[in-house]
Amino acid sequence: MCSEKHAGLFVSARFRQTIILIFVAAPFNKNNPMDKQGQILIVDDNEDILFALNLLLEPHCEKVRVTTDPERIAYFINTFHPDVILLDMNFHKDVAGGQEGFYWLEQIKALDPDAVVIFITAYADMEKAVRAIKAGAVDFIPKPWEKEKLLATVSAAVKLRMSRKEVDSLRRQVEVLQGAVPPLIGESPAMCRLMDMIGHLSQTDANILILGENGTGKDLVAQQLYRHSPRAGGPFVHIDMGSIPEQLFESELFGYEKGAFTDARKTKPGRMETASGGTLFLDEIGNLSAAMQAKLLTAIEKKEIVRLGANVPVPIDVRLISATNADLDRLIREGLFRQDLLYRINTIELHIPPLRERGDDVLLLADFFIKRFAAKYNKKVSSISTMTGRKLKEYAWPGNVRELQHAMERAVILCTGSTVTPADLMLSAKGKNRGNIPGTLNLETLERQAVEQALAQCGGNISRAAELLGITRFALYRKMEKYGL
Repeated sequence: MCSEKHAGLFVSARFRQTIILIFVAAPFNKNNPMDKQGQILIVDDNEDILFALNLLLEPHCEKVRVTTDPERIAYFINTFHPDVILLDMNFHKDVAGGQEGFYWLEQIKALDPDAVVIFITAYADMEKAVRAIKAGAVDFIPKPWEKEKLLATVSAAVKLRMSRKEVDSLRRQVEVLQGAVPPLIGESPAMCRLMDMIGHLSQTDANILILGENGTGKDLVAQQLYRHSPRAGGPFVHIDMGSIPEQLFESELFGYEKGAFTDARKTKPGRMETASGGTLFLDEIGNLSAAMQAKLLTAIEKKEIVRLGANVPVPIDVRLISATNADLDRLIREGLFRQDLLYRINTIELHIPPLRERGDDVLLLADFFIKRFAAKYNKKVSSISTMTGRKLKEYAWPGNVRELQHAMERAVILCTGSTVTPADLMLSAKGKNRGNIPGTLNLETLERQAVEQALAQCGGNISRAAELLGITRFALYRKMEKYGL
């Protein structure tokens, strides 16, 4: 039990004696047990109330936590993950309008939109009960309460929470089946090794760094790690680190308090706080500036954040998955990425192979995408021709699986029969040669292909492409101008 719960035990001996006598005289209804289900958080400024509710609920619930301080709600949501929250509506004796309760309900819903909250108050009326339900509470219990009614209400609330979790789990399964979250597809040795690693690492809480070229499916691997992990019931928060301006970094990741800046009209939890209890996916982490890296490292090391405009740290409990197509070791050598941050994010590294190294996987993926897009566009396309399959295997796929997906979508749209032909593919010139050297090619053709492939492999980054080719940036610019690239 946490310290807040013990605080509830410091009540008068007379009160505790009265409570115990009541429980002895009126045993629990054995026909309506809660069978030790659910984790309950009770928030009330009255320690006697906390003691009584804890004594009543503890025999029927897995765990009960109590606190007199509503400021601690975020801490409990992030670390205790309550199934049901019993929330007082008034935390000051001279306040009876319930505004405090509604305020804290809003904060709870911001942290956990599916939170199950029951209001408790000494000022019960139908109008307030209706307002509480509209605001997002699931029920309303007056003080003093009827023991059996309170137990039944909490039991129903726990079942509601369990059903919401089950529905969310089923929804995720449906998303996979419908293609919203496509499964990992592949039978090549490289993909089999990757899938084995994902299956093993999913059961751990280790921080993972996913490395791979653009379009290889780093976000898909991150989602598979999440969906097969013990944290699958918690949130999955995907942050594209490359799209966040430096001036918005703290407010986006750490959140802010009402009034922290001109447009901060209400308190907003950050993305890291929202991910607490689940998985935080930091995509394109190699794009962070030095200042952003320092702030992120502090949050990861301390496992807590401080909202803008606040001075009280909020604990976070996340499984961290990061991804990048950048060469982080080279960035570290150039002083562009922190070595200590790399140590924090890559307990384990996962390397996703490029599509050109996956052999017949391209045919399996093409078949998957054909079926998906044929259903989407109501087409009768069901297969690819032998020549089309050969073209797919010969193509270098500089854009990897993402490029294949777009190519097959176009092919399904353009196809007039049931079989995709080479004419339907419309493949880019950039990937039409995989490095074989036919006798008809001259030196300039090979040089152009080398430049194209280097630019594609480095995502258009001139410095990295020049380094890969072993030439200067200026020399690469001249060759790009020469070949109209």
